[in-house]
Amino acid sequence: MAKKVESVNYGLEKIFEGAQDFLPLLGTDFVELYVGNAKQAAHYYRSAFGFQTYAYKGLETGSKDSVSYVVMQDKIRIILTSPLNSKSPINDHIVKHGDGVKVIALWVEDAKLSWEETTKRGAKSYMEPTVEKDEHGEIVKSGIYTYGETVHMFIERKNYKGQFLPGYEKWVSDYNPEPVGLKFIDHMVGNVGWNEMNTWVKWYEDVMGFVNFLSFDDKQIHTEYSALMSKVMSNGNGRIKFPINEPAEGKKKSQIEEYLDFYEGPGVQHIAVSTDDIIKTVSDLRARGIEFLSTPPDDYYKAIPGRLEEFDHELREDIERLKSLGIMVDADEEGYLLQIFTKPVQDRPTLFLEIIQRMGARGFGAGNFKALFQSIEREQGLRGTL
Repeated sequence: MAKKVESVNYGLEKIFEGAQDFLPLLGTDFVELYVGNAKQAAHYYRSAFGFQTYAYKGLETGSKDSVSYVVMQDKIRIILTSPLNSKSPINDHIVKHGDGVKVIALWVEDAKLSWEETTKRGAKSYMEPTVEKDEHGEIVKSGIYTYGETVHMFIERKNYKGQFLPGYEKWVSDYNPEPVGLKFIDHMVGNVGWNEMNTWVKWYEDVMGFVNFLSFDDKQIHTEYSALMSKVMSNGNGRIKFPINEPAEGKKKSQIEEYLDFYEGPGVQHIAVSTDDIIKTVSDLRARGIEFLSTPPDDYYKAIPGRLEEFDHELREDIERLKSLGIMVDADEEGYLLQIFTKPVQDRPTLFLEIIQRMGARGFGAGNFKALFQSIEREQGLRGTL
């Protein structure tokens, strides 16, 4: 096992050496989901995941065709947007894909330069550099398309002092359940179609200057029935990480194929959010009704101490407590990580969330892939889509 993980992580320390600096990214600014009912979705993310009210745009603020609720927890900002009439193009997205991620917004120093550098390298423009102003200053926005209908927006906010963005007002509510300890977005995973992964890997390399620092093939990510291939892309400072998955041949339909069928094209499969105390976070989420994938079998947890010993790491958490919550453990040369995955957060088996706590490890749970896939396959079996 050690040799396999070691080969997967080969070259990880070289990530900063190969990255280009024409697109400096400061972090994830926000993620926008197009949803069928933004008011109800906002209530769900507050009640179940502990997000707090932050900003609002709708009829009361002068927005006539769409409504957006912004919820926030620590450094994570999520916009939930719905159309207000049948003419809004947002309808087309929801009819085709269901609830899902439309925009991954990246915080930059210069949105105009970011758009120019990426479009001249081959990106398809979504929005030319646009200045939006109000009494609090100005925001510069621009955007490009990535896989499917997903968009990367570049947000320049150095000259803005308002709550969120022009057009939004502060959202005040008496109902704000306690946060559950979510800190920031660790990574976001995209699913693309058959034989498209390398195309998008090259796109991120050429257009955005990212580096492919981890790769997994179908020999490493497989079960008896299904398989996939994945490559992890990262920008130069390591703040933005986008794994990209594609299906691989197997006896039955993989989770990636199921996603592509129900999302009706490429898109964001899951958002991984970081916590400093995964046991408390997952305990709180379970108490609020969040459903997670089924717990791995006893043999999985019995093998954890040996897997960590291969890298000279010692588990600090109580393994029985991890088992009772269904939290998985993986390790690399730098340390270990703890992770768990929710069931889909809408009726279509598409978008879900990952809760992750890193104890030094920089990988993505390669040692957990088989157990994870088996849990997902059990869900697929219940859905009749395996």
